[in-house]
Amino acid sequence: MHVLLVYANPEPTSFTAALTTTAAEALRGVGHSVEISDLYAEGFNPVAGRHDFVETADATRFHYQTEQGHAHAAGTFAPDIVREQQRFLRADLVVWLYPIWWGNVPAILKGWFDRVLAFGFAYADGKRFDSGFFPDKKGILCLTSGGTRERFSRDGVYGELDQVLWPVQRLVVEYLGMQALEPFVAYAAPRVDQAAREAYLAAWRTRILEIASARSTIDMERTVS
Repeated sequence: MHVLLVYANPEPTSFTAALTTTAAEALRGVGHSVEISDLYAEGFNPVAGRHDFVETADATRFHYQTEQGHAHAAGTFAPDIVREQQRFLRADLVVWLYPIWWGNVPAILKGWFDRVLAFGFAYADGKRFDSGFFPDKKGILCLTSGGTRERFSRDGVYGELDQVLWPVQRLVVEYLGMQALEPFVAYAAPRVDQAAREAYLAAWRTRILEIASARSTIDMERTVS
């Protein structure tokens, strides 16, 4: 199994970084291959624009989705987009790891969605949700929060987590036709003690290996049949 970890946190000693390292080490330890897109370390530019393309379909009026479709057909995406798209295509499982900020993903990850998951490449007319391009890929959100589990509940101040994550879980992962797995959340990561952090990491290690094992079993069954 090949796994892409899209990691979005500017601090190398963050708990998001620990979750990323845990996943990579666990997966590699049982023979899976792993790539990491470290968006901050690699200087990924989250701002969409004309620089996304080495040529444009219409030099007089810039329409982003039209230009994305042209670039996909003509092979004229900028090199950083091509790099990330190739990483995405290679992956059987994509894991997005990030701290939840203002109820959403960090801007750098939103920019990754905007620029990399382009029209023509990641979706098209009639190619969304159940008819999307990537039914054989799995996707999971792995995030940290400052708020406690209670705050992300029906009676909590932030509302239920499913509602908070809807713009990414439904309108990105499921939109692409991927198998959207239940998110993994380390609640109140900056506030809990070391024992709780270690428990989160152990639970995450178990979860990611279970996902990889399930995929490996399916692949073996397909090979045998």
